[in-house]
Amino acid sequence: MTHDKEEKIRKAFAQKDWNEIKASDSWQIFKIMSEFVNGFEKMQQIGPCVSIFGSARTKPENKYYILAEEIAFQLTQQGYGIITGGGPGIMEAANKGARRGKGKSVGLNIELPFEQKPNDYIDRDKNIDFDFFFVRKTIFLKYSQGFIGMPGGFGTIDELFESLTLVQTNKIAEFPVVLVGKEYWSGLIDWIKDTMLAKESNINVIDLDLFKIVDTAEEAVKHIVDFYSKYLLKPNF
Repeated sequence: MTHDKEEKIRKAFAQKDWNEIKASDSWQIFKIMSEFVNGFEKMQQIGPCVSIFGSARTKPENKYYILAEEIAFQLTQQGYGIITGGGPGIMEAANKGARRGKGKSVGLNIELPFEQKPNDYIDRDKNIDFDFFFVRKTIFLKYSQGFIGMPGGFGTIDELFESLTLVQTNKIAEFPVVLVGKEYWSGLIDWIKDTMLAKESNINVIDLDLFKIVDTAEEAVKHIVDFYSKYLLKPNF
């Protein structure tokens, strides 16, 4: 464990007086509020968008980087803007595809001590910085009409399950969730089916219909387009 991490643990257990607690928590509330307000103001005029999630560590020569760029490009041809986490890897690929398709390219960047800095393919007026993950996730979900999950790590899994949970519990309206890469996601899906559903009955069988697994850009885009065609809805911007 690094010295910085040890200091954070010590600080968490250190005794604080009431004035310190009140001052710290009060200022944090204002910071959280400012991030929500800034995000809402910048995003409310964006129009229909699809969020594309995936690893920040994926290299440009990786097949999933290439696939993410193509999915984003094809979605812009259907009238959708693209929202990503604003960083490198899959996020960069998706913003790059949006730029190539002359669509809206949004980056919701999280400030981290490593890995994360805004990529070069975000529209200049659509790059938003966040300190708090939960504020950023709220903006993702509030302004997305679809979710594309590319191969990724803990952050991608977190965003995937938050989206599925909110749809499952009717906290937000149902929207299409697509997982790209059957080989990558198959182990997780098998566990969901065999353990979460069959063995422990912790979900309902109909919850498996909340997402679709595909391998190609065409399949991913078609699922989103077909989902909204049921309601005779089509992006128009």
